[in-house]
Amino acid sequence: MERESVSMWELSFVVPPNHETLDFKFLLKPKYNNNAPCLVEEGPNRQLTGGTLRGDARSALFRLNGNEVLEYQVFVEAVRVSPFDLAASWRAYQENLQPSTVRGIPDVSINSVPDNSPENGSSATLELDLEHYVVPAPAKSLIYAANMTETPRSLTRSGVFSNSKGSSNVSQSYKDGGVISDQPVALKELEVMVPDPSKVYSVSGIVESKSVGTSTLLQKQDGHRGLFVDRGVGSPMLDKSASAMTVSVDLEQDSETKNAMPAAAGAVAAAAVADQMLGPKEDRHLAIVLVGLPARGKTFTAAKLTRYLRWLGHDTKHFNVGKYRRLKHGANLAADFFRCDNPEGMEARNEVAAIAMDDMIAWMQEGGQVGIFDATNSTRERRNMLMKMAEGKCKIIFLETLCNDRRIIERNIRLKIQQSPDYEEETDFEAGYRDFKMRLENYEKVYEPVEEGSYIKMIDMVSGQGGQIQVNNISGYLPGRIVFFLVNTHLTPRPILLTRHGESRDNVRGRIGGDSGLSDTGEIYAKKLANFVEKRLKNERAASIWTSTLQRTILTANSIVGFPKVQWRALDEINAGVCDGMTYGEIKKNMPEEYESRQKDKLRYRYPRGESYLDVIQRLEPVIIELERQRAPVVVISHQAVLRALYAYFADRPLKEIPHIEMPLHTIIEIQMGVTGVEEKRYKLMD
Repeated sequence: MERESVSMWELSFVVPPNHETLDFKFLLKPKYNNNAPCLVEEGPNRQLTGGTLRGDARSALFRLNGNEVLEYQVFVEAVRVSPFDLAASWRAYQENLQPSTVRGIPDVSINSVPDNSPENGSSATLELDLEHYVVPAPAKSLIYAANMTETPRSLTRSGVFSNSKGSSNVSQSYKDGGVISDQPVALKELEVMVPDPSKVYSVSGIVESKSVGTSTLLQKQDGHRGLFVDRGVGSPMLDKSASAMTVSVDLEQDSETKNAMPAAAGAVAAAAVADQMLGPKEDRHLAIVLVGLPARGKTFTAAKLTRYLRWLGHDTKHFNVGKYRRLKHGANLAADFFRCDNPEGMEARNEVAAIAMDDMIAWMQEGGQVGIFDATNSTRERRNMLMKMAEGKCKIIFLETLCNDRRIIERNIRLKIQQSPDYEEETDFEAGYRDFKMRLENYEKVYEPVEEGSYIKMIDMVSGQGGQIQVNNISGYLPGRIVFFLVNTHLTPRPILLTRHGESRDNVRGRIGGDSGLSDTGEIYAKKLANFVEKRLKNERAASIWTSTLQRTILTANSIVGFPKVQWRALDEINAGVCDGMTYGEIKKNMPEEYESRQKDKLRYRYPRGESYLDVIQRLEPVIIELERQRAPVVVISHQAVLRALYAYFADRPLKEIPHIEMPLHTIIEIQMGVTGVEEKRYKLMD
């Protein structure tokens, strides 16, 4: 009760719109004696139906000791409030007031009509505080993107950073004003040794491919080179292939050794075959060289592109020159180090760029496919140096990020000061801010936009509010996919919610595939999910719900109202082929060879007349592109194998881990996408 005036009290309580008739009486509790019993209102019970009090309005009468009677006037006013306003007011109430109880019963209750369905007779509604349902996500803290890039190849403890040309000693100025001359700075005596590219062993010749749909060059008995396409682990077509018996490996390689062919299926594999057979040698390796001023989103764009290409099956690594610079010269460098009229600083920065490029080319010669070279590369001279180093070894495409929105640049600068290792030891934010602004001015003085070679220009694309993209001399399948991805990506923060359908009847029976309806437990989850979505996306009316075309996901989404729903065939569960509707026990008993093949390699195993996980990834690419393009929240209700593949994309998990990712029923995984990267939160609505 809340006191309105000396003589009037107001009682507010909340009931759901679908409540049955509420039968109640008012209780009067003594103010100073907590142990005294409550007084029950005289007269018949009151009944509230649909927000209206039945019967004639009457005063509330409470009989005290003897014949003394207290009388209170009662006014009933029913106000309809949305679930969103209710959630906000309930949270504010919990934070600011101490909930009171009478006879152990809360004054305010949000529970709906009791549900006697399975789940121990509990209700299908949710508590309004969604934090109640949060469960730990896989341990992964938010890490500065540049720190997750490739580490220099060889580290020793001799105290200097060197390559085949020797290491130059540089006079460096530090933010504290001191100068250290002729003394290379490294992290606890680390030396980076860069191998001579001419001596790096090149993986050529005959390599066995274990990837679905990829090609392998074979040395046939008649001496002619042939082409073998792996049709899937455990596939009958593979077992019957005569040429499969001639596969040989003329190098001693372990199972983790990389090869020039991506672990992929479908269009990616077909393009790899064409590139391998028809493309120039240097086109088999692609270097995406970032260009742009600091605080333009280069590292974030590079990280997203790396994640996308890895997920498709391309062997991709991200090389950040800033990380190399920090390893050799330390992180606590003042803006003067980046001045164009500082020859020592220019030489030092060009040196670490050359070492990083050498590392990337050496990795490609060992079988790597796509290298992302992340640095400002702001002058034509620097870019010419890189092109000369790459000549005959890999194809270079420059990716320039341009931003003219001062608001976005300012936001990026502040994030840089907060997250970059360059300012980790700077305790004064404003001092770090001024230093970075000076560094930025030094780069702006010499910046030369890209006009040479093959390039992609992203102009004001990061805002998600338009912008343009320019391409020059871009051809080939993979460069085309990269352009298409970049056209659709942006930094607008928004959540993506991933959840499996509610428990199905086939889940209860342990059968895979099928198109069964929901179990009783699954129907309860559908209602709880609807409540969750309404509360979580209360201010996101542009959100949408995506399901597969199978009825168990459609039925799970049925209770969600107020949002458009889209059915995607691409979101259907992995096709189990002839095994559809069977249990794993039945497969093991009746198809032991298939069962064993799947156990050995779940990623590449393809069900007879069905799909593999690699096939699922290929059909999910349009879904990923559309999720990247969306600027509003999306709820994806799908299936275990499909959600494993989608989650692996956002979490940047290796392909080999996808079949083993835990994806429990009745749990929501919230992926928050934004300028700081990808964050994850999990809600478990039911056991």
